[in-house]
Amino acid sequence: QVQLVESGGGLVQSGGSLRLSCEFSGSSFGYYDVGWHRQGPGQQREFVAGSKRDGTTNYADFAKGRFTISRDNAKKVVYLQMDSLKPEDTAVYLCAAQSRERGYGPIKWGQGTQVTVSS
Repeated sequence: QVQLVESGGGLVQSGGSLRLSCEFSGSSFGYYDVGWHRQGPGQQREFVAGSKRDGTTNYADFAKGRFTISRDNAKKVVYLQMDSLKPEDTAVYLCAAQSRERGYGPIKWGQGTQVTVSS
């Protein structure tokens, strides 16, 4: 059974940085596409960044140049380094994982970690 646990959120001033972590429990992590999404207050969930099993990454436009996604397959951890944070980045950040071992598996979600950016 796959479980995802996020950590690293908190309160930071505008212009600051945070690094989020997502710990994956389960097997075959290397077969998973992983990503980060966020949901701000009163807003819909939106994609932030993704890392495919082949190592390719992609970002939402607002994240390009400020956020960096990475993964450590040996430790089964996904990171999101967030720099130059803005108040509009305030949201709950959620980790997601989808197995690509046999086609597209169901998407698994973590519980999320709160990021608050003060102006």
